[in-house]
Amino acid sequence: MVEQSVFRETIEFFGRLGIYDVILPFLLVFTIVFAILEKTKIFGMEEIGGKKYPRKNLDAMVAFVIAFFVVASSQLVEVITTVSSQVVILLLLSILFMILVGSFHEETEKGFFLDNPWNGAFMVIMFVGIIAIFLNAIKTEGGQSWISFIMEFISTKWNTDWIASLILIGVIIGFMAYVMGGNGPKTEKKKE
Repeated sequence: MVEQSVFRETIEFFGRLGIYDVILPFLLVFTIVFAILEKTKIFGMEEIGGKKYPRKNLDAMVAFVIAFFVVASSQLVEVITTVSSQVVILLLLSILFMILVGSFHEETEKGFFLDNPWNGAFMVIMFVGIIAIFLNAIKTEGGQSWISFIMEFISTKWNTDWIASLILIGVIIGFMAYVMGGNGPKTEKKKE
C-alpha cells in the first residue's frame, strides 16, 4: 500500500479548510477587479500633496464587495476554478509548443517569437481555446456543459438549411474582413 506524503495531506487539509473554494477565488477576483478599477479610474481621482491618485479606498471597497458576492455563489466559484485550471493547461501547452518550434530556429539577441501571420493565428487558436474552456465550465440546468449542448445541437440539426446558411454567412463575413483588412491607409516611403 502506498502511503500519502505529508505534502499531499497538507494540500487535502487546505481543501477541507476552504482555501481553494473561498480564499483563492476571493483573492483572484479581488485582485483583478481592483486592478481594473485602478487602471480605468472609474471613481475619479483625488489630489494629495499636489499629485493626483486614483481613489484606492473606493476601488478596494468595490473590489472587496464584488469578490465576496462571487465567493457567495458556489456556481461561480466552480466556474472560476474550472476555467483557471484549464487555462493553465492551455498556457503550458503553448509554452511547450514554443519550446519545440524554437528548437528549430536560429538563436537571436531578441529571442524567439512567432512571425506576424503565425502570431495572429496562434492568438486566434488561444482565444478559441479559452472560449471552449469557458463553455465547458458553464453547465445547463440539466448538468450538461454548454459546449456539449452546442455540439449535440449542431450534430442533430446539421442537415437543416439554417445551419448551412449560418456557415455561408460566416464564410462571407470572413472573406469580406480579409479583403477589407488590406485596404488601410497607405503611407508613402521617403526617398533619400
